[in-house]
Amino acid sequence: MRAIWKGAVSFGLVSVPVKLYSATESHDVSFRQVHASDGGRIKYQRVCAIDGEEVAYADIAKGYETEDGEMVILTDDDLADLPSTSSREIAVEKFVPTEQIDPMLFEKSYYLEPEKTGAKPYALLRQALLDADRMAVVTVALRQRTSVAVLRVRSTEAGDVIVMQTMMWPDEIRTPDFSIEAGEVKDSEVKMATMLVDTLAGDFDATEFEDDYAGAVEALVKAKIEGGEIKRTPTSTKSSGEVVDLLAALQRSVKAAQSARGESTADDDDDDADEEPTAKKAAAANTPATKSTAKKTANKSTSKKDGTTKAPAKKATAKKTAAKKTTAKKAPAKRTAAKKAS
Repeated sequence: MRAIWKGAVSFGLVSVPVKLYSATESHDVSFRQVHASDGGRIKYQRVCAIDGEEVAYADIAKGYETEDGEMVILTDDDLADLPSTSSREIAVEKFVPTEQIDPMLFEKSYYLEPEKTGAKPYALLRQALLDADRMAVVTVALRQRTSVAVLRVRSTEAGDVIVMQTMMWPDEIRTPDFSIEAGEVKDSEVKMATMLVDTLAGDFDATEFEDDYAGAVEALVKAKIEGGEIKRTPTSTKSSGEVVDLLAALQRSVKAAQSARGESTADDDDDDADEEPTAKKAAAANTPATKSTAKKTANKSTSKKDGTTKAPAKKATAKKTAAKKTTAKKAPAKRTAAKKAS
């Protein structure tokens, strides 16, 4: 895990330097909106609801909508004047009984790890919370906003650790606007319900439960991939899983380096020879062949097994040979030596 915040827990005259880690992560399954025919991602434009024109990101401001639908535009200067804090202190306000904290208030959980110099006071605070069976109500500044949170002790495989849980403000908890009228409940029904509770009674073990929906989605996606039901789009960045040919990768690297220096590659030479314009081919055909070329041509025209002699090379062959020779002369000496070495 990576620490997302550093500060100190202070209670009385004691200060405990700590690091803050996110204690939870979401494994919720999310889907992309795509074009069904080719799998392309669906993009959304920022369009003004009044004039219908697309709005550039630089022209977007923050607006606060009132209850009657009026819009108040807030500038960066307005927001800069709002109260904010960057304190690095987790200040303990009071220690309260655990049962007084409604779990509905809990929002986000964090692990607190002590710095090396704060290990002893950390252990002291942890033991005090356990012995008193209380939670510490604290105030802390996260993301430049002051929040109310509690400190409590949680037992883990690594040992007892102090957990900080931020809380929602009281006015953020909604009050139900409905009433329940169940009528008269008979004693026999209550007795039977109590028996059912006793039958299903047990200890809570979180490992007994699993997200079967996420597992089913993963199995479905895996089956489609194995069946070849995938859309390879230009924006796909993940590897196809094929084994990379090291030699081919090195050859591509050499070609890229040569291209960066303005040099022609071996493939470029072959392409130039095979696809040279007609005028250049004709000019190359009129160039006298050297002795080495003549010897090579003579070797190729060796008599066949039946004693007949192979016909002399056609002009097209001579043109291609001459073209290759002309191209070879243009290549730098260092690259030619490298070819021979390979």
